[in-house]
Amino acid sequence: MNVRLFLSVLLLITLILAIPFVAMQFTNEVNWDLMDFIVAGTLLFWLGILCGYIFFKVHGREKKMTIIILIVLVFILVFMELAVGIFGTWFAGS
Repeated sequence: MNVRLFLSVLLLITLILAIPFVAMQFTNEVNWDLMDFIVAGTLLFWLGILCGYIFFKVHGREKKMTIIILIVLVFILVFMELAVGIFGTWFAGS
């Protein structure tokens, strides 16, 4: 794996996770605990690694974008399920 990609993904995850962390300091409406940050960081990490891998290994712009869009859609669905339980599956705590 490219070290530059890995470090870029980690930096981007840190910046994204800083948003709820800072929001927690100013409002009670954002109430994340350590496990929320771990799960969100893990999801974002794998999203970044998979998209980077697809970007560098798959040839053809349409094929590349289609796969990345599908990966992002799956990420959004999993994140929404974990956040609010829209499907009522067992891993959302329903």
